[in-house]
Amino acid sequence: MPETTPEPPRNQPWENGWSPDTSRAPGTRRLWLAGVLALSTIVACATAIAVMDRDSDRPSRASGTPSSAVAETPPGLISFATPSTNGVTTPTDKSGQSSAQTSTSPSPHDSAAGGSKPSKSPKPHTSSPSHSKPSAVYGSMQSVNYPDRYWHVSGDYVRLDPPAGSESRQDSTFKVVKGLADSACYSFATHDGKYLRHRDFLLRDEPNDGSYLFKQDATFCPRASAYSGAVMLESVNYPGRFLRHQNFQLKLDSYQYNDGYVADSAFRLVAGLA
Repeated sequence: MPETTPEPPRNQPWENGWSPDTSRAPGTRRLWLAGVLALSTIVACATAIAVMDRDSDRPSRASGTPSSAVAETPPGLISFATPSTNGVTTPTDKSGQSSAQTSTSPSPHDSAAGGSKPSKSPKPHTSSPSHSKPSAVYGSMQSVNYPDRYWHVSGDYVRLDPPAGSESRQDSTFKVVKGLADSACYSFATHDGKYLRHRDFLLRDEPNDGSYLFKQDATFCPRASAYSGAVMLESVNYPGRFLRHQNFQLKLDSYQYNDGYVADSAFRLVAGLA
């Protein structure tokens, strides 16, 4: 007769004395623990986010002012140039730079000559004006590419001429003063009290009639030149147009990206010839 293994009695405690709880569905304890863990994780994440938001808001509330980081501007130009070997005394504490030029309607005489106010084209670097500047300085304007020639009042116009007799030298020496239309820029007075101004885009000397138009036409702002110790002079009421010589005639001409223009529009303030 085969031997049979007797079945263990049902619903009896295990050997360690623990008996299963049949009143609960299997796995309930694990589900409960998983739920508690998930809830704890959500609470922790929400708390961390709230703390981070609060910390990020704190600097902006504390500062209350815009960022102080601003683009630095290059130092001002004026000495107008480091003088040549003639040893002129130049306005060393002038900056003479105007980063914001006055934009006005073209003057009637320039419009009549066919000139139109140019749009702002790329120009040489500018820098901010200084607040302290000498009232005037005397000197002559020397051409960079024709160093033996200087601005010279000849008849009704200003030309680029070599110095001659005493009268010619006097007509090539100017009093450089604060700009009539912008004190950060410059105006050029002649020995007989007139001023250099552009009309029909040509530079000439005329008496100051006190008008707003005259002051604008007689004001020029120095800009950095590609040549050491030299400046370019931009019209205050025609931004983008610079004084340059052409056929030895001084005129206003729009900025051009070529070596000839850059040289023709570069000048140095040197000791007065008179």
